Amino acid sequence: MTLIWSLNYVVAKIALRSFPPVFFACLRMMLAGALMSVVYGVWIRRRPASAIHKWPRRDLLIVAAVGVLGMVGNQIFFVVGIDYTSVAHASLVIATTPVQVLMLAWLRGQERLTRRKAIGMALAVAGVAVLNLSPGRSARGASIVGDLLIFLCAFSFAVYTVFTKERLRRYGSIPLNSLGYAVSTLLLIAPVWLWGRHFNYAAVPAVGWWMLAYMAVLSSVLCYMIFSYALGFLAASRVASFSYAQPLIASLAAWWLLGEPVTPAVALGGGMVLAGVWLTSRN
Repeated sequence: MTLIWSLNYVVAKIALRSFPPVFFACLRMMLAGALMSVVYGVWIRRRPASAIHKWPRRDLLIVAAVGVLGMVGNQIFFVVGIDYTSVAHASLVIATTPVQVLMLAWLRGQERLTRRKAIGMALAVAGVAVLNLSPGRSARGASIVGDLLIFLCAFSFAVYTVFTKERLRRYGSIPLNSLGYAVSTLLLIAPVWLWGRHFNYAAVPAVGWWMLAYMAVLSSVLCYMIFSYALGFLAASRVASFSYAQPLIASLAAWWLLGEPVTPAVALGGGMVLAGVWLTSRN
């Protein structure tokens, strides 16, 4: 999961050479929703009726709302944000996800907030500040707007993580993800149809379609299922802490495939972010 999501940054950069950002994010969600409905259909046929729980209306509304935020919101913020910032910046800002998960989990009473974790959170935030206050960041393809959008991407996923964990043991990862994708897909039918009427699909090269398939099948469906499954066995902040491996993998991939440099400011800010995330995540 971590490897697939780490390469997602470079894949998105390549895909956005062929698609408008928001339209691409909506197409990705529509394709992922269709695939998830097939997965759910296979799952439901193999389950005995006694194992399928009835959903209270409150849980239905919460899971649907959190699913839309954690899937549509998360992926639109990501795709649009990556168009305005560098891979290195995006991966480091998303590495703050465990910090955001910890804060939300603490507010929800799932985890304790210790002095060490508070120091780690402050260090991670300071690292993001170093990234955005470094001179010449715009010349390297990074911007405050892009980093802010990526931060909102991380925040929406943190909300999804905490609220999903509270219902995982009762309903399971496949039903939870399927409901989120179903509602998200219904909401996106009209925007995709309106936008798609004027889009030249024939002009998209094969690599653009392959990048769309990668992000829909692997990043959206497979990785969300792995992530939800892991939440059933580990603390939310501990599962999210795997994201701090993403900056190294993503930056190396961007350097190799896109020619993005790893500057001293990125190294310093990145070191602070990862040190802060490590402090908040370790037992």
